[in-house]
Amino acid sequence: MIRRRIYEEEHEIFRQTVRRWAETEVFPNSETWRDAGIVSREIWRSAGAQGFLCMYADEKHGGLGLDDFRYDMIIAEEVGPREPGLIIPLHNRIVGPYLHRSGTEEQRDRFMPGAVSGDCVLAIAMTEPSAGSDLAGIKTRAEDKGDYWLLNGSKTYISNGLLAGLVVVAARTDPDHRHAIGLFLVEDGMPGFERGRNLKKLGLYSQDTAELFFQDVKVPKANVLGDPAQGFKLMMRNLAEERLIGSVGFLAHAERAFEITLDFITERRAFGRPVGTFQNSRFKMAELRTQLDAAWALIDHCALEHLEGALSAEMAAEAKLYASEVQGRVADECLQLHGGAGYMDEYEISRVFADARISRIYAGSSEIMKEIIGRDLGLDDRKRN
Repeated sequence: MIRRRIYEEEHEIFRQTVRRWAETEVFPNSETWRDAGIVSREIWRSAGAQGFLCMYADEKHGGLGLDDFRYDMIIAEEVGPREPGLIIPLHNRIVGPYLHRSGTEEQRDRFMPGAVSGDCVLAIAMTEPSAGSDLAGIKTRAEDKGDYWLLNGSKTYISNGLLAGLVVVAARTDPDHRHAIGLFLVEDGMPGFERGRNLKKLGLYSQDTAELFFQDVKVPKANVLGDPAQGFKLMMRNLAEERLIGSVGFLAHAERAFEITLDFITERRAFGRPVGTFQNSRFKMAELRTQLDAAWALIDHCALEHLEGALSAEMAAEAKLYASEVQGRVADECLQLHGGAGYMDEYEISRVFADARISRIYAGSSEIMKEIIGRDLGLDDRKRN
């Protein structure tokens, strides 16, 4: 594996802490959580007690005041590949920053302590039955009623949808303007806010993914994030970080596939010799190792750019595109090297393979990533009209 220069001594000490916690508190419960279709609330509180949640939060809210993206990269690398249902990166780096960077002091005082402790799991609701990657096409609406906003609509495929105590909901605030979108803080128990079923999925069995419904939900003005007409800009600003942390997770899952396959083909024998000694196995693993190392080099470059505040949307799209495609190829080739065993649920590679398929779709599909990258090259077909 390529020597990654992005981490310093304190990061590696933190990695060992996360690894010990995961081996003790998380992984022994994975089978139970897969069967239930959801992780426990207690594990979120355990993560909070360890100081793993929203580390950038102010000390007065229980945080560490430490905004170093690399610590969340480590959590994504150590926890996600073996327990994808505990999606701490979603809580920490996709939803939490909306509160931390765009929330008022009063909003942070109300919600950040629970986010830090794990008592309040965070989710974000963008996707709708008829609007996925096209965020400007959402139909959920919010009407200004003077003292409050009246929220109506539905969302789907929402990760942490059942566990969430606070959901950041994107809703249209002006029907005449495509990009007039507001972000509303919807709390568990608000009248009119209902959760649907825990959706059945191809993979990620322990990750609760739900439908959310909003029928005449009265959202106080104090629960609006920023300008109610500028939420689209906030979402676009946060998407680069979302795609980068996702990319870290994609490659970590791919590394897990590679590791367990290397062990398997070293131990499994065919025709009197280890499967890994056949030329096909050697060549396949050599190709995958090279692709993984190239992908890590790109991801670490993007992480350094992000630490300097210089990560562009286009570079984040490149990272997301490449990491998710590499993950898919690695998972597929590694399952093939397992032979018939790879198709059996008792072998971890079968779950890794199923989990990998969503990576090329959520946080913007591969096709959308190519559009973003292509337009940055000046290849925008809209300019012909």
